Amino acid sequence: MKHPFYASLLLFAVAFAGFSQEAKTLVAAAVNGPEPKSAAVSGAAAEVLQFERNMEAAVVRGDVGYVDRVSADDLSFTHGDGWTTGGKPLLVDDKKSFLKRVENRQYLVRDLDSVKVEMHGNIAITYGRYVAQNRIGDPHKSWFAVWFERVYEKRNGQWLYVSHRTVHGPTYGPDRQSVSDK
Repeated sequence: MKHPFYASLLLFAVAFAGFSQEAKTLVAAAVNGPEPKSAAVSGAAAEVLQFERNMEAAVVRGDVGYVDRVSADDLSFTHGDGWTTGGKPLLVDDKKSFLKRVENRQYLVRDLDSVKVEMHGNIAITYGRYVAQNRIGDPHKSWFAVWFERVYEKRNGQWLYVSHRTVHGPTYGPDRQSVSDK
């Protein structure tokens, strides 16, 4: 069934027929051939990305209990310093000091952007950017963006936040747009 017309017609019909995702995958495999082995990881990768979004939402709403449960006891959060060639970070939070930031509801916004995930069994590495707004500090620097790399580990069947490292930034601005394009 490799004929393009029939393949397109079949995929169109499946997409609008309300079939389950499993049925769509089976039909796509029948039309296009078997999926590559890396596609099997997509379920775990999607789970990690959702976990990361849930954690960011909990940080913004000040949900210390949730962030505590999903953070490893050995959490390390390395903040940037505005550098692009390397340098001493502004600070490094451990779990206790990071939870204090959450408790103080330091952030009004922390929106993920351009995040990718790399799976290694029970280890997930995400890299991307978040755009954030501080609740406190200089209003001309209330908005900022950082590019980051994070590590998550599945321990006892649960994903845990293990490490954050800002790899570029923060870049500051008075509004969201001023940092969103950097």
